[in-house]
Amino acid sequence: MTEALLERRERLLGPRMTTFYDEPLHLVRGAGTRLWDAEGREYLDCYNNVPHVGHCHTKVVDAICAQAAMLNTHTRYLHDGIVDYAEDLTSTFADPLNAMMFTCTGSEANDIALRMARAMTGQTGVIVTDHTYHGNTDAVSQLSSTNPPPNRWDNIEFVPAPDSYRPMSSEDWAGHVKAAISRLEERGHGVSALLICPFFANEGFPDLPSGWVVPAVEAVRAAGGMVIADEVQPGFGRLGTHFWGHEKAGFLPEIATLGKPMGNGHPVAGVVTSRSVMEAFRKTFRYFNTFGGNPVSMAAAQATLDVIREEGLQENARVVGDYVREGLRDLASRHECIGDVRGSGLFLGAELVLDRDAKTPATAFTKQVANAVRQKGVLMNFLGIHYNVLKIRPPMVFSRGDADRMLKAVDQALSEVPLA
Repeated sequence: MTEALLERRERLLGPRMTTFYDEPLHLVRGAGTRLWDAEGREYLDCYNNVPHVGHCHTKVVDAICAQAAMLNTHTRYLHDGIVDYAEDLTSTFADPLNAMMFTCTGSEANDIALRMARAMTGQTGVIVTDHTYHGNTDAVSQLSSTNPPPNRWDNIEFVPAPDSYRPMSSEDWAGHVKAAISRLEERGHGVSALLICPFFANEGFPDLPSGWVVPAVEAVRAAGGMVIADEVQPGFGRLGTHFWGHEKAGFLPEIATLGKPMGNGHPVAGVVTSRSVMEAFRKTFRYFNTFGGNPVSMAAAQATLDVIREEGLQENARVVGDYVREGLRDLASRHECIGDVRGSGLFLGAELVLDRDAKTPATAFTKQVANAVRQKGVLMNFLGIHYNVLKIRPPMVFSRGDADRMLKAVDQALSEVPLA
């Protein structure tokens, strides 16, 4: 069945469509932290942040169904849902971030954020890290160095991705940002924005002290630019200690972008900024999104936000995340291949190495471990600069019991897979 589905998928949807694992999964059902495949096998989901409050959470599903049965149209008609949710969500941000725009995807949100920065600064240069991902539109795909577009625009500059295991100082990183600003200015672009995930998720979520990025932020602002925080992965309480990633990182951006977890898998995303930035954007660009902010999306997003609060999921992320990190550190005491354990809340993992002293990345081994863990009924993946960091980023309802099951599977996989 799986091979036939793969063949149909490639024929109809095109070649090289990515699937996870050496043996792709055919999933048919989900609930909480569990997924089931077409043959009825259950898996523990330690990877998916999109179903933020759990797969098929009843409150979110009911909200979507109830609103879909009543009304779904676009924002050129008035509706309470969009302004009620915008007021509620922006109340979680510090001033002056009190204005919102809605989209369907994080890609769209980052695309709009870049336009906002351009409208506000009059400049076009953008700085990102050299191991990042911010979406799929023509503009934001230019920011990817790991999957580069055919023709790179001249207004993009890359700086080295932070790496706390092979550390670079905050001042050195700011130096790279200043050099990128100079290059953009020499080419006549200036700098409109530094766009970062404040947790540096795709870079391998290095453990950086609060304020580490501040010298770079100050350099960008001194050059007339703005800072955009891509909160798609670290936001909505996932880090446990803070609701937003930029809070934990110790800075306040001019613009924050939101995506995947916002509606627990329903396609809703957004941009949060100040009134002055929003006015500059509206004055410079004519923008309308048919589905952005529709009543069903707002019902999904509001229900998700309500569940985070009602079920204490940010605190759950903190408590269970601490438990998982301690468990990973215990595994590191028995498995030399674990060179570093890091993360915050329910976004954490371990960097796997061939040699602890040399810190040699165990890239192929890490992929084999992820596949071995999958065979044991636990789903996780890997990322990072060297693609050797096990990535654990489960739904926020992840429990200590789930953690024990996951740690046991990782322990077994590390014992069974040859380190090479």
